[in-house]
Amino acid sequence: MFKTVKTLGVAASLVAGLAVGAGAVKADEAPVKMSVIGTWNSMTNYNDREAPFWRGISKDTEGKVIATIGSYSEFGLKGFEVMSMLKSGVFDYAYGLPGYVASENAVFEGADLSSVAQDIGTERKVAEAYFPTLEGAFEKYFNAKLLQLYPFPSQILYCKDEISGIQDLKGKKIRVYATSLGDFVEGVGGTSVTVSFGEVIPALEKGVVDCAITGTMSAYTAKWYQAAKYVYSLRVGWGLAFGAMNMDKWNSLSETQQADMKARLDKLTDSMWEATAQEDDVAIKCLTGKECPIGADAPLGGMTLVEPSAADLKVRDQVANDVVLARWAERCGKDCADNWNETVGKVLNMNAVAK
Repeated sequence: MFKTVKTLGVAASLVAGLAVGAGAVKADEAPVKMSVIGTWNSMTNYNDREAPFWRGISKDTEGKVIATIGSYSEFGLKGFEVMSMLKSGVFDYAYGLPGYVASENAVFEGADLSSVAQDIGTERKVAEAYFPTLEGAFEKYFNAKLLQLYPFPSQILYCKDEISGIQDLKGKKIRVYATSLGDFVEGVGGTSVTVSFGEVIPALEKGVVDCAITGTMSAYTAKWYQAAKYVYSLRVGWGLAFGAMNMDKWNSLSETQQADMKARLDKLTDSMWEATAQEDDVAIKCLTGKECPIGADAPLGGMTLVEPSAADLKVRDQVANDVVLARWAERCGKDCADNWNETVGKVLNMNAVAK
């Protein structure tokens, strides 16, 4: 966990940065000042989309919006504390994963339940169907205005020792970062282990875990291939992320400012979905192929690719229905599950029913 002193220091630095930037704008123009916390600076969503958007917004709006942004990595945050910091006003805008706030209420898991959406087009339909539900939950629990839902590349498995299919996950200790991923792991006979992203390589090396789950590009950029030798490309999630604004900050904006901000963020969100669709295939090639499309000097992971068989997919579907959805429906309650069935369930032709 972060230290309070460090958090206050971060906030002070952000405020100071905003004050400097505001000097270039006439006082009577009342620029909107934004302090933003992004995701991880080792990943493309932050480097290529989150950070450039907010660092460029002053120029793009001719000084009407001035922002500073830093990453979880820079601030020493693990993600679980971000929404409480947004709620208290330490940050004005925050990015994160719904799995990090699901302990508040299981409703936050509903747009990215493990193993139910197998392609990015379907996952976007799921996100759009569930957006109003999450929008209400963010306001209720965190006094926040949900403005973005966007994906990281598909979440698959990376194992230290040889595996040939889903049956080999039985008995394995597998790193997860969200409850429904743990449900999937336990549904196939494995043991779920919570390990922070930055500790996965030593955890694999020391045998704390046998396999780990993360996104394709995340695994490549973090060099998980140094400790894991097998990539099992069964899609068990999408690492769906959110962008949300402190509700008091949102309400302080005029209707014109709100409309302009939403339009800019909608455009950013579209670019995130488009880029992730491309990055998924690129990352797999960099992890396993004889060349990496990122560039001639990009390292090759040298991993062995294991693709799921038809039998694997059948088992996955059974686990999704009988374990993942059933456990989530029990955690979330009947009204919550009924709402999911009427929104996401219709997209997927699935039902979440507690056993």
